[in-house]
Amino acid sequence: MGYVPNSGQLRHVVWKKSSHSNPNGSCVEFARLPDGTTALRNSRDPEGPALLFGAEALTAMLTEIKSGRFDHLLG
Repeated sequence: MGYVPNSGQLRHVVWKKSSHSNPNGSCVEFARLPDGTTALRNSRDPEGPALLFGAEALTAMLTEIKSGRFDHLLG
């Protein structure tokens, strides 16, 4: 996993929001980088930081999210 302090530095990538995004714009966006890494950023701060995930780390994170492990953070 890595970090990019300004996701605006990630040029020529396509950012996509989940179809489950919050209607008020509070959501995350993902982009596949040319080297196969996936970037994650806050859609409300497109020039802000981005987290970078390799395929294995991304799979692990999404598996944990889908399992409900972080549901307690929702309130």
